[in-house]
Amino acid sequence: MAAVNVLRGITWGHSRGYLPLVAAAQRFAELHPGVEIAWEKRSLKAFEEFPVEQLAATYDLLVIDHPFVGYAARHDVFLPLDEHLSRGFLDDQAANAVGLSHASYEWKGHHWALAIDAATPVACWRPDLLARHGLERPATWDQLLLLARDGWVELPAAPINCLMNFYSLCRACGEEPFLGPERVVGHEAGAAALAALGALVSACDPDGLGRNPIDSYERMSRAGEQRAAYCPLTYGYSNYARDGYAEARLEFGDVVSFGDRGLLATTLGGTGLAVSARSLRRREAVAFAEFAASGTVQRTLACHAGGQPGHRSAWTDPENNRIAHNYFRSTLPTLDRAWLRPRFSGYLHFQECGGTLVHDVVAGRRSAREALLGLDGLYREALSHA
Repeated sequence: MAAVNVLRGITWGHSRGYLPLVAAAQRFAELHPGVEIAWEKRSLKAFEEFPVEQLAATYDLLVIDHPFVGYAARHDVFLPLDEHLSRGFLDDQAANAVGLSHASYEWKGHHWALAIDAATPVACWRPDLLARHGLERPATWDQLLLLARDGWVELPAAPINCLMNFYSLCRACGEEPFLGPERVVGHEAGAAALAALGALVSACDPDGLGRNPIDSYERMSRAGEQRAAYCPLTYGYSNYARDGYAEARLEFGDVVSFGDRGLLATTLGGTGLAVSARSLRRREAVAFAEFAASGTVQRTLACHAGGQPGHRSAWTDPENNRIAHNYFRSTLPTLDRAWLRPRFSGYLHFQECGGTLVHDVVAGRRSAREALLGLDGLYREALSHA
């Protein structure tokens, strides 16, 4: 019997993050006898925070968040995939990007991961609850606040989600974050953004301060849920738009407008597939990454297994939109408009600690001025590490 090369991969523990890779690995093994890929999973929180260099010492393939690339590039954690993949393949990935998902893994002249998942905060709702109570979906921030004050709005407001929404609201208040080396954002715009976010959070269920997007989706999709009818800002999950995934199906679409700034530009998420620079099976690992990120696999195997692909062809595909009740078509404009977070080497420490500062403000434990000064100090510290 021929020897089997077993590669290890690590991803995050949700159907969207795990099952598409298992499906792709199974088919890849069928096409490449002698190669097997064993996928393991970790929690969403661990996915966002666990030191990537420790994972790269253990796994051949890693699913990562794009803010990791600055640190990884500086410390030689991942293979530069542009040195191992054809120009034609990467050109196809760029031409079929979902918003800035493909570009988010480029850093210092190299491409460090392939976009296999695309996400940004979008709006979702329970169509049955809205219809039953004669409610209309809000189109503006002011309408959203009225709906929230009447008790119909769910908002995941764990620290990382507060920080991502703070970025979006800073831009809506007139300033893009991280443009200079001293301040995250001007304090006037930052205070306005914190005030807007605080007003929304305070109008929603206070337990939302401890919920992440998956928690909120699980609450909203329970058959017995009677109040959580609309969620204005949470990272999209097409799973909950599909028949049979949860007790009650959700519908998805674009977010509200803010003042005279137009529709909010939310903060890009999603994941990429990277290859460890320490892998002893890098040829097979790169081949699998190319296979899993290809347009054909993304549009078919990955999406049909519950994935949320990084290849645009999956988002425009009629069959994918049929099975997800137009999730992809309805939220694609939000993805195309999404804002890209910093990716410099010290940013991850800023993100972990900065979320707590913003969370403290919206929870009423800290003043906006104190939090903004704290964010600026964290930013300067992060830049010094970079």
